[in-house]
Amino acid sequence: MKLKVIIHLAEEGGFWAKVPAIQGCATQGDTIEELLTNIYEAVEACLSIDLEQIELAETDKILELAV
Repeated sequence: MKLKVIIHLAEEGGFWAKVPAIQGCATQGDTIEELLTNIYEAVEACLSIDLEQIELAETDKILELAV
C-alpha cells in the first residue's frame, strides 16, 4: 500500500506530518528521520484494531489483507 504524507515545518521547530487518507493520522518529529519513524508508527496505530472489542458471530471470519 502506498500512502501520501504531507510534511510541514513546525513553528516551534522540527516537522509535523499528516496522512490525509487516514482521518486523524498525524505525528511530529524533531528531524526528518524521527518524523519518518513516527509516521510508520502512527499509520500502524491508526489502522490497528482490537479484535477483542469487536463482536463476531461464530460464522464470521477474519481476513487480513496486504495491499
